[in-house]
Amino acid sequence: MAEQTTLFGPEPTPPPPTVLGSAILSDCDRYRYLLGREWADGPTAVFVMLNPSTADALTNDPTIRRCLRYAQDWGCGALMVANLYAWRATDPDELWTAEDPVGPENDAHLYAAATIAVESGGPLVGAWGANARPDRIAAVLALPGMDRLSALAVTKAGQPKHPLYLKADLVPQPWAAPTEEPTP
Repeated sequence: MAEQTTLFGPEPTPPPPTVLGSAILSDCDRYRYLLGREWADGPTAVFVMLNPSTADALTNDPTIRRCLRYAQDWGCGALMVANLYAWRATDPDELWTAEDPVGPENDAHLYAAATIAVESGGPLVGAWGANARPDRIAAVLALPGMDRLSALAVTKAGQPKHPLYLKADLVPQPWAAPTEEPTP
């Protein structure tokens, strides 16, 4: 795009849109059920990942920044992130030591996230990578609305890849759960 000039020099680049953040956390703050970002009217891109880390209503981590870029590139006005497991951990190995890694309210929030994607016309993107347990994947896929899941890319086992290190120009593609159970 050519730079426009005015009498006083180059036309300034407009500032990035204001992004409003939200998060639904448990009372103990150990579970993050949903994370939201909204910057414009339009569809909501929903990502379903493995588990949350440090991002909250005010702070983005590298994964959330990547998902924001995808959603903006796809013409969405909002981003919502849900997870198979709501336990907050920066290392997925920490997930398996938690007494209840799923979280007592997680399935209700996963259903709500899928509903928002469907009603807004936005993509519902699976992005949990290779470490999810087969029984948990099956439980989430049985939730209403989850039959619309797409993926940006898939692992060797056919699971939706985590978005952080994927190419920036990808778009959601139809995805169906593999018929063989993945190995965690």
